[in-house]
Amino acid sequence: MQQVSGTMAAFHIEHFGCRAARADGEAMAGNLRALTELEPLANDVVIVNTCSVTAEADRAARAYIRRAHRKNPAAKIVVTGCYAQRAPEELAAMPGVAAVVGNSHKALTAKIVANLTRAAISPTAHRPELVPVTQLLAASSPQAPIWADDRFAHSFIEDMHWGETQHEAAPQTRPNLKIQEGCGNRCTFCVIPFTRGPSQSLPRAVVMRRVESFVAAGGKELVLSGINLGHWGREQTSGRETLAGLVRTILEETALPRLRLSSIEPMDWDDELIALMREFGGGRLARHAHLPLQSGSDAVLRRMHRRYRPWHYADKVRELVGAAGPDLTLGTDVMVGFPGETDGEFEETVAFVRALPFGYLHLFPFSPRPGTRLHAAVPLAPALLAERMAILRALAAEKSEAHRTRFIGRALEAITLHTPAELARRGRAVALTENFLPVELEGSMAANHLLRVEVTGLNAECELIARLSA
Repeated sequence: MQQVSGTMAAFHIEHFGCRAARADGEAMAGNLRALTELEPLANDVVIVNTCSVTAEADRAARAYIRRAHRKNPAAKIVVTGCYAQRAPEELAAMPGVAAVVGNSHKALTAKIVANLTRAAISPTAHRPELVPVTQLLAASSPQAPIWADDRFAHSFIEDMHWGETQHEAAPQTRPNLKIQEGCGNRCTFCVIPFTRGPSQSLPRAVVMRRVESFVAAGGKELVLSGINLGHWGREQTSGRETLAGLVRTILEETALPRLRLSSIEPMDWDDELIALMREFGGGRLARHAHLPLQSGSDAVLRRMHRRYRPWHYADKVRELVGAAGPDLTLGTDVMVGFPGETDGEFEETVAFVRALPFGYLHLFPFSPRPGTRLHAAVPLAPALLAERMAILRALAAEKSEAHRTRFIGRALEAITLHTPAELARRGRAVALTENFLPVELEGSMAANHLLRVEVTGLNAECELIARLSA
């Protein structure tokens, strides 16, 4: 969530979805703060940064839009993100929505908001450079204007104002720098290639400027993210750009204290990238790896059109643990209820997950998505889906507790985060360890500080309890 007010129109950003979507929202907020064209308004602007990976994600976005409109009928609601790209007309027809900006045009969001504020003061304001893709601006139209097409010419948000982000009253800690957009894979269940477009990479020079600006602004930990992060640089005609090469350049040519990598597909953990984990892991490179799995059944992975087999995945995990050591926190995504998944195939997934050293699981049910090969697939019966979700949730909790218990009595590096007010009143603070474990700390501490903590136990939420290490 981002909420800013002042001499410009107040705006609020509500985020849904993945870390890359969050990075989009952070960039939008930075661009809005820097845009001097925003006019002071009595009514707020609400930007809803949507996800559309499941039907539940769509429902949550619609519910939020309705609540926002009920709470402040005069607010201008701008909807962007994956849902806005997939079904813009559906969102444009909702009461209170002032504009819909698909991922294809999200880099223009700040200017579109500025146009809305100008139009509120002067309805005849000229806006030639931002004509909506759909011609819905006529006064007789009940729908909001839409900016969305399948060319994705304005899909990459390159601007990020790190200085302002780090020095405002509530600075962003551990921000995401999205360096890659889009996906060329065609998994049978996934709508992302249709809502994000083909793979694009932020140029190396731009990435390095962003990192250097972040360091100069006092940033301590930066997260590299992307829709298909491991493909950074691959569409470059030279063929010489790789994610591993970029990471090495960041670590060798900047003073960034800590770099963290977001989700990377299993087969994109190549030898060079794993070698970097051996060389820098536990120091300036966080010992944290998130490798999407989806299923531990070979037959299901084939029906999903995933690019690896279970044994490939297990080999990558062994290589990563060998490079980073057993303190590595390994995370994954698992889809529950893929169409046609048999009891035996589900048991294969359970056994596979149980055998690997996962520190956490992200579980989500299959949801048929328009435009995908499985858009007409029949999901599993709700009772069976609930049963399988319960089994994997219990396994996830078991593995998370086992992984975190190992660190009781140990000293770990951590970064302080923004502490919720209720916890702060109790004289506590929150942090995140270098290897991605949540910490509740004794004492009051400001955010964005690197420190060493001694783990003394686990709280009721299975978070580490710690004190400053002597």
